[in-house]
Amino acid sequence: MVRVGIIGTNWITERLLEAVKSVEDFELSAVYSRTRERAEEFADKYEIETTFTNLEEMAASSNIDAVYIATPNAYHAEQSILFLQNGKHVLCEKPLAANATEVKKMIETAKEHNVLLMEAMKSTLLPNFKAIQNNLHKIGRVRKFFSSYCQYSSRYDKYKEGIILNAFNPIFANGALMDLGTYCLYPLVTLFGEPKDIKATSVMLESGVDGEGSVLLQYEDKEAVVMYSKISNSHLPTEIQGENGSMIIDKLHTAEDVEIRYNDGSIEKLTVEQPYPAMYYEVKEFVELIEAGKTESDINSYDNSYKTMHVMDQVREIIGLVYPNDKKG
Repeated sequence: MVRVGIIGTNWITERLLEAVKSVEDFELSAVYSRTRERAEEFADKYEIETTFTNLEEMAASSNIDAVYIATPNAYHAEQSILFLQNGKHVLCEKPLAANATEVKKMIETAKEHNVLLMEAMKSTLLPNFKAIQNNLHKIGRVRKFFSSYCQYSSRYDKYKEGIILNAFNPIFANGALMDLGTYCLYPLVTLFGEPKDIKATSVMLESGVDGEGSVLLQYEDKEAVVMYSKISNSHLPTEIQGENGSMIIDKLHTAEDVEIRYNDGSIEKLTVEQPYPAMYYEVKEFVELIEAGKTESDINSYDNSYKTMHVMDQVREIIGLVYPNDKKG
């Protein structure tokens, strides 16, 4: 069994814990919260034996082999590095850190201590994403990639009332790009690598984060268009256009329906069964890598995580989105 500790007791953690019920060899062993009351409340709900209110004590504990980190983005690097230095494997929520400099430090620490670090990007570990990769050659030479993830945030209603929650606070390295744009950019980088040129625009909010944005990414022989928003909705699918046809994906972040529409009018359904919740597959990958003695995922690799963050750094530089983490060096 891989004994896993949880850092962050929010809704995303609860969703993960629902998803991992079918993951073999995953043992929920400990939970951290800043307050004893919340730690014990969470522990009681999920029948967790050990609670912590001190991260250093948790990192040094012999009761865990690994941790899942689901705290605000601004804390990802510092917390991950602490546990990596203590020989603990780390599954860290997306985005992996606040900037590429932090990602580089995290990767260096994981390599130095010979432990696994993996970004919890669920999209690229889904069976239907593998179907996308395995069938991409059928559409011929790819010329355009389009993806949109625009989802009106319930927290934006509070924002308009003058209440700035974490999702719209730059102190926590948040905003539309980091929260939703990454779901479009990470699969793009996984499929086609890093672009040679980037152009970007956004609507900046008074709090200092981006409410929505668009990115145009230029490759040698293709271009990509990515749109994201936390202040409006979109129902457009993702489309990868090739010279022989187009691959249509209903929603790239959870990819439940995939098909190719060929130039001759024929349609090939590529959808495969995904019987488990989306987050199941990332945890399964993490646990299996640990059991196999591997320190890096071939899919959610160090290279893919670093390049995606480097792309987002460039976007933020263009739109003028700066986080306190950027000034730490």
